Amino acid sequence: MILSDKRILEEMEKGTIRIVPYEPECLGSNSYDVHLGKWLAKYDQEILDAKQHNTITYFEIPAEGFTLLPAVFYLGVTLEYTETHAHVPFLEGKSSTGRLGIDIHATAGKGDVGFKGNWTLEISVKQPVRIYPGMPIGQLIYFPVDGEVNVRYDHKGSAKYSGQGDKPVESMMWKNKF
Repeated sequence: MILSDKRILEEMEKGTIRIVPYEPECLGSNSYDVHLGKWLAKYDQEILDAKQHNTITYFEIPAEGFTLLPAVFYLGVTLEYTETHAHVPFLEGKSSTGRLGIDIHATAGKGDVGFKGNWTLEISVKQPVRIYPGMPIGQLIYFPVDGEVNVRYDHKGSAKYSGQGDKPVESMMWKNKF
């Protein structure tokens, strides 16, 4: 079951969902539109290694926009900081974004109960497309959790992405033991 607009607002009033900045016009019938932050990043290495810390270089999207290119993998970030204390958030692309050939996540569209931070976007494009800071990029939908959560994400010692700021965060796969 997905939370409706009314339920999202009720949960925000209770403090179980937090969205900053919050704009009433971004609340849909059962989702909240999120926007592209001003920072993008690209990996410094041509070949990424899952067992190594692959570094990234940040760059700011100029007000006049930036053209994303196919065959280049970008990390972006949502403008919005979110907290979810009792629901599972899912980040999905907007249909308008998809119709421009922009994918905003490769695999990581689901958050965890207890996630706090800006969402890192895993961006790829089908053809060159110009993007702008602050443009609508995706939408958050919220699912209630059935049962009690033993340990929220922000309380797990293994949580590698809790508290993400307004810049994209690179993969932390290298911190796993395998």
